[in-house]
Amino acid sequence: MSAVSVQEWLGELAALEDPKMRVVNERHGDAHGVNLSKLRALAKRSGMNTELARELWATDDVAGQLLALLVAKPRELMADEVDRMLRSTRSNKAHDWLVNYIAKKSPHTEALRVRWFDDADADARAAGWSLTSVRVIKSPEGIDLDGLLDRIERELVAAPSREQWAMNETLAQIGIHHPELRDRAMAIGERLQVLADYPTPPNCTSPFAPAWIAEMVRRQG
Repeated sequence: MSAVSVQEWLGELAALEDPKMRVVNERHGDAHGVNLSKLRALAKRSGMNTELARELWATDDVAGQLLALLVAKPRELMADEVDRMLRSTRSNKAHDWLVNYIAKKSPHTEALRVRWFDDADADARAAGWSLTSVRVIKSPEGIDLDGLLDRIERELVAAPSREQWAMNETLAQIGIHHPELRDRAMAIGERLQVLADYPTPPNCTSPFAPAWIAEMVRRQG
């Protein structure tokens, strides 16, 4: 148990609430108004504390759940617990942080990837695709890369937005890290045109897979 109670942490988060920031965040699917740098400062003050994280998550407060994801130790969360957390997220940021800060660092990463990859819920499938991208990069042995491209080719255009984004990342990572499949990955991206018109700031890499692949290959020399 944290020396500071959950209600005290929530009080500190409430004190950091900026109504104008909440309006902006809510447009992006995040019902809170706390500056993320200040949130991270709170997490640093707390230190890693998985029991506190569980208590914060149970409050269903979005800022509290984001704080929970910063202080939880991934190795201390069982696969079923991470799965329940994923299915209870009410925030785009919480979903992203759960995948990146917890699921990708969990000792149960592969079990979660397999569980989520063909799930009935599109957000769970999106998490499965995100974990698949890591496999494509770091440990592709045993992954049917051609089969992934087949599925991407069939499903990418009609996929819900979060799943589409994660699936598109897998397409790009196959093209970047597997030269023997690069031409096919590029061709799929060109044909489907998913995210081709995505607004990309200057000096940033476009998420359009062919452009993404080409730029990262160029950087590799």
